[in-house]
Amino acid sequence: SLASTLEKLTRGNKRTEKIRRYIVVESIYQNSGQIAPLDEIVKLKEKYLFRVILEESHSFGVLGKSGRGLAEHYGVPQIDKIDIITAGMGNALATDGGFCTGSARVVDHQRLSSAGYVFSASLPPYLASAAVSAVNYLEENPSVLANLRSNVALLHTGLSDTPGLEISSHVLSPIVFLKLKKSTGSLATDLDLLETIAEQVLKEDSVFIVASKRSTLDRCKLPVGIRLFVSAGHTESDISKACSSLKRISASVLSDHV
Repeated sequence: SLASTLEKLTRGNKRTEKIRRYIVVESIYQNSGQIAPLDEIVKLKEKYLFRVILEESHSFGVLGKSGRGLAEHYGVPQIDKIDIITAGMGNALATDGGFCTGSARVVDHQRLSSAGYVFSASLPPYLASAAVSAVNYLEENPSVLANLRSNVALLHTGLSDTPGLEISSHVLSPIVFLKLKKSTGSLATDLDLLETIAEQVLKEDSVFIVASKRSTLDRCKLPVGIRLFVSAGHTESDISKACSSLKRISASVLSDHV
């Protein structure tokens, strides 16, 4: 657990008191669709005197009453409790690049210390302008968030009785993750079954889903599964088609494993 890891790092280690220490957390985990327990993380941050870097690429424009992300979802004051917030702008904002923000002190440090042309160039003005327009659109059209949440709920309901598969992602996550109800006991065989389902769904019904592999960077062993992404732009008929296709193909491919 995070608590035991922080305890192990800090107990009796005087060196840790003299260096900057960070908890880096992804708001919605791309490989599982789970939402980070930010309220608990903030308590641990304050107990062990760490800073928090919050990655909001999949939660900005999704979570919270107005779509401001995980901190708004949990009611955590962003400036007081979260030191740095980062996010890519290729998801909810439908543009490119990313942003990194925080308190005035953090932002000033970034402006003075960051190299604008090392590793990657500063964001072109037209992409920044597109992002600003997208944020303004979200603020002026709260129905977009309502549509997204309705579509997420509709997809969850439609896939709740998928033969041989079960939903393991958070109910508010637009990344919907399904895992095998019963593993074959072999990671390679499990993945082969899931990839067969994904391929047949695409071939027969033109529905694109992804068989999610384990990342070599994941410290915890997440189960392999099928990953779907839902947006506010999907129609009820789109979601119905995806659900019926996945259930039909899963029933056929997993007939010996249900």
